[in-house]
Amino acid sequence: MKVKKNDNVLILAGKDKGKTGRVIKTLKKQDRVIVEGINIVKKHVKPNQNNENGGIFDIEAPIHVSNVKVIDTKKEKKD
Repeated sequence: MKVKKNDNVLILAGKDKGKTGRVIKTLKKQDRVIVEGINIVKKHVKPNQNNENGGIFDIEAPIHVSNVKVIDTKKEKKD
């Protein structure tokens, strides 16, 4: 997989086609990436010990790596 964390990518397919975003996380075994602000879905959560109220939350769902194209790579400096 050529896509790495913190790369800027262009979405090539799906409901967010043409948008750009930064890769938050890569899921190598599934060939998927999670892009910041892209592929937002609603998740219903029951009340539990961590979240007393529960509710409906917007989260970023993974998108297949074949549907993204790297625009700019961000190299982190290690001092």
